[in-house]
Amino acid sequence: MVDAYDDPVGRLTDEPVQVVAADPVWPWRFEQERALLERAIGQWVVGGVHHVGSTSVPGLDAKPIIDILVGVSDLEASRACFAPLAGLQYQYAPYRPQEMHWFCKPHPSRRTHHLHLIPIDSQRYQDELLFRDWLQTHHVVGAEYAALKHTLAARFTNDRDAYTEGKAAFIEGVLREAWSSR
Repeated sequence: MVDAYDDPVGRLTDEPVQVVAADPVWPWRFEQERALLERAIGQWVVGGVHHVGSTSVPGLDAKPIIDILVGVSDLEASRACFAPLAGLQYQYAPYRPQEMHWFCKPHPSRRTHHLHLIPIDSQRYQDELLFRDWLQTHHVVGAEYAALKHTLAARFTNDRDAYTEGKAAFIEGVLREAWSSR
């Protein structure tokens, strides 16, 4: 997997992986950010501004980083969002550039938010929402996911790529089950 900060200096300043107990303030933090994003880039939003990732699942342990999915019409048109997002302290990183525009705020060494601009007609967009919805309604699966994340965070504290790769098979399995039950 390609790291969002592929340069050696970026790797040295990247924030360690830390999974913490669920915090009831996470939805509020998302709502605060959603309001800022809607004002700054609302004209490019066609599929909504969504709280995704583990912080969007009540009671689920997570990295204390708010993941936000913004549905856009296409990647090329949404490049116009880059300047307004920079004004909100979002830093662009070419992570999976064929699927999305990915940003972190305010810096890789201290992340508070991740932002994904993803075309609404893509599989990635649908998967992000389905995975969140599945975890919100299947608490045993959420508990299994939390346990896996704690194990991976302890093992790969300073290797964000390995942490992410370690979750991939679990996420793929959940998505297979979720899609097959529709």
